[in-house]
Amino acid sequence: MERRPYPPGQHGRGRKKESDYKNQLVEKQRLRAQYNVSERQLRNLYAEATRRPGKTGEILVGLLESRLDAFVLRAGFARTIYQARQFVNHGHFTVNGRKVDIASYRLKAGDFVQVRKKSRETTPFQLAAAGAWAGETTPAYIEAHLEGLIARFLSVPERKQIPVICDEQLIVEYYSK
Repeated sequence: MERRPYPPGQHGRGRKKESDYKNQLVEKQRLRAQYNVSERQLRNLYAEATRRPGKTGEILVGLLESRLDAFVLRAGFARTIYQARQFVNHGHFTVNGRKVDIASYRLKAGDFVQVRKKSRETTPFQLAAAGAWAGETTPAYIEAHLEGLIARFLSVPERKQIPVICDEQLIVEYYSK
């Protein structure tokens, strides 16, 4: 790379610099991948975020973080977002005592999420109770008790509390076109 600062191959020298559109698209796709949401879901959440007062990008990330599958991941009940989504879809969780099997279910401040009694004996939840998938620290907007496999959603988080890598301003620019 020191001798040839361009990509290899026949077309390497002809590549142009990255466009603004490409940067916006990459950021949107990164956010979609981190939350495992479809394009339609993200577009609908963006539309809702624009209707609310405040910074649209921060509200969008807050709405994504208040989804049940994202909460299950952050609370330490699942190893990946894909596993969290599958656990929710298979009906392993209750929200305030009622079974919920919709991954996009939006949590409200004060909601309790716990693993159903039938599911507590399964291997993945035994590992979760032992703290195998819990991060170094639980985010401030989640109060989790892994031993009892119960967690509480305290409030919709602010942007600085959310451990997601993205530039939400580029996503807002992408969707505002």
